[in-house]
Amino acid sequence: MASATKSDRRDMGVKEFTFIWEGKDKIGKIVRGEMRCASEAVVNTTLRRQGILPVKVKKQTFKKGGKVTEKDITLFTRQLATMLKSGVPLLQAFDIVAKGSSNSAVARLLLDVKAEVETGSALNQAFRKHSVHFDALYCNLIQAGEQAGILDALLDRLATYKEKILAIKSKIKSALFYPIAVIVVAFIVMAVIMIFVIPQFKSVFTSFGADLPAPTLLVIAISDFFVANWYLIFGAIAGGLYLFFYLWKRSVPMQMAIDRMFLRLPIFGEVIRKATIARWTRTLSTMFAAGVPLVEALTSVGGAAGNYVYRVATQQIQTEVSTGSSLTVAMQNAEVFPSMVIQMVSIGEESGQLDAMLGKVADFYEAEVDDAVEALSSLMEPMIMVILGVLIGGIVVAMYLPIFKLGAVV
Repeated sequence: MASATKSDRRDMGVKEFTFIWEGKDKIGKIVRGEMRCASEAVVNTTLRRQGILPVKVKKQTFKKGGKVTEKDITLFTRQLATMLKSGVPLLQAFDIVAKGSSNSAVARLLLDVKAEVETGSALNQAFRKHSVHFDALYCNLIQAGEQAGILDALLDRLATYKEKILAIKSKIKSALFYPIAVIVVAFIVMAVIMIFVIPQFKSVFTSFGADLPAPTLLVIAISDFFVANWYLIFGAIAGGLYLFFYLWKRSVPMQMAIDRMFLRLPIFGEVIRKATIARWTRTLSTMFAAGVPLVEALTSVGGAAGNYVYRVATQQIQTEVSTGSSLTVAMQNAEVFPSMVIQMVSIGEESGQLDAMLGKVADFYEAEVDDAVEALSSLMEPMIMVILGVLIGGIVVAMYLPIFKLGAVV
């Protein structure tokens, strides 16, 4: 009855809190526990109905701030899988992970999920109520595990999947971070030189009373433009970046154009394509191995790939597969997968080991991404040094040319 009452209050939108209580049972023994209710008065009433005399009731509070990241969800999945395999009950496992988390936002999330399960919801339904943190792929795999009675095995597979996807994303970010960071620092250094250093040289050169070399005049002209319009330059850059990310998140045509452009970049494009294929095949392998039907699995695969071009291609593949085409033919018609991937999928379909073949393709492309990122890092360092050397060196030479010719000017 108490569970039904909690469920009714939840449906009515009443905000509930977690209370830690301590009391005495009918024989005077001290008992402790937790209860999720709307107020302290409700906790006291519920305990008395259960024959417990409340001694101390305290609302559990969390520090404000914190954010639930993909890394947090991955770590939680691994911990939950390990504890369930060790025989720890589900609700107790949630308690252990929540109390052991240093992130208050994660603790709140897990206790909310635990409360949903306590009121009778299935675990996948409890996760679906927090779709911001648990996507459809995650919930579908949990549902498959619950239905087949192999939740611990599915959680272990899901944790492995998320760890591999997280590693791929981390490698791509590291490959892109270095050049972007250097470009930002170079721009700031250039702006400081143009706004503060070059005007000092200009005032010195003005006293010479002679014509300055063309490179020096060019640098001074650029400096004058920076000094006169620095607020417009920085404002335009900040506004352009904000508009770019705003449209990227909210405009489908913009997403498609940017993702298509990323795949065509001279050096980075191949790395991004390999990482996308690795995520696509890894996701489909995990879903198919969990017993999710192929057509249903493809619904989650497109979004997990992380690229809109492959999302659209996956929708096309799903349509063809649902009308009777083989996965191999549908992927071939999409024209976004290399021949090696299509051949491996064909072998997997013929041998009845599609999940294993997709897993091998994912392993291959993850290794390819590792090698490509290492090669890219080795290639980018000398290129960036040359570009910075030309820019900074060019400014220095331009500013010192009049000093080198000082004897002739005087």
